Amino acid sequence: MSRRGTGTRATHQALPPAMRDAVDEFATHLAQVRNRSAHTVRAYVADLVSLLDHAVRMGCAEPADLELGVLRSWLAKQRTTGAAHSSSARRAAAARTFSGWAHRSGLLATDVAAPLATPKARRELPVVLRADQAAALVEAPGGGGTPAPDGAGLPAPRPEAATTTLPAAATATPPDAASATGAAPGSATATPPEAATTTGAVLLRDRALLELLYATGARISEVCGLDVTDVDHGRRVIRVLGKGNRERTVPYGLPAQRAIDRWLTVGRPELAGAASDRALFLGARGGRLHPTMARRIVAGYARTAGLPPTSPHGLRHSAATHLLDGGADLRAVQELLGHASLASTQIYTHVSMERLRAAYRQAHPRA
Repeated sequence: MSRRGTGTRATHQALPPAMRDAVDEFATHLAQVRNRSAHTVRAYVADLVSLLDHAVRMGCAEPADLELGVLRSWLAKQRTTGAAHSSSARRAAAARTFSGWAHRSGLLATDVAAPLATPKARRELPVVLRADQAAALVEAPGGGGTPAPDGAGLPAPRPEAATTTLPAAATATPPDAASATGAAPGSATATPPEAATTTGAVLLRDRALLELLYATGARISEVCGLDVTDVDHGRRVIRVLGKGNRERTVPYGLPAQRAIDRWLTVGRPELAGAASDRALFLGARGGRLHPTMARRIVAGYARTAGLPPTSPHGLRHSAATHLLDGGADLRAVQELLGHASLASTQIYTHVSMERLRAAYRQAHPRA
């Protein structure tokens, strides 16, 4: 059977044969027909295995035995075990998707999940950086984008009881340079002289990465998936392949342009190797930069700059909020972020309103 990254064989072997076949066919449908991402397929299939396992315990031997009461019992059990509202909503969506597919495929006489109410997930407002905090973050590598002579990068996190302050250009390696120098990530060990050039290249990459994340509001997986040819320097736009293989064009500004140009002309040639191919951002060993390492890079520089814990998605939230604060049209922001629904973008209007209320309470004499 051919399917993308579902990883389900080891998790559903205990199900009856008819149930196992349904899981495999559903995974193939999600990946190849619905064009869902590997992450979504894994999540939905895991939910389906949990549902069918619960159904078997209630006496069901095949998908045709599923009833609405079984689905409701399964969701109720999830809630009693402390599942978050967002998890319950996703599981209900998985059950509805499977039920509709099974009915169309002839595995179910009726769409038993059609009357199933989807728990409403609580949408918490995302934490966003102020504009000055975002600027401090993107300018953190190398103290404004220029690598220190000794290849200085991220200082080690300061212990709570520490009484001294690390200098801005502490002799520590950036998170990704540790793999090239042999130092532990975030350590305050001085960079060996022979690794200084590589570390300088890493700093240039980090600056370009942070600038591009904040300038475009793109997802970290989208930015790490960029090739050199996806950057249009003349028009200052990048071509991004987002969720559902939907392609979009996103503009970026002059600071990002300068950082990208310097990375491509000075930094990338230092790290490029046989494994680099056309990847825009490279790891310390020359391969495509992995999103996990990119998250560590963002978190490390946020810590160094004394900012709240920040992730690449936090920069995405910040970019969207700052665009709206600056008067950008909501639908334009939707297009920039690659949201399929305007409802996903509207949460940032609430963030902006909260910031407006906070400013009003602080500044108005009769607030």
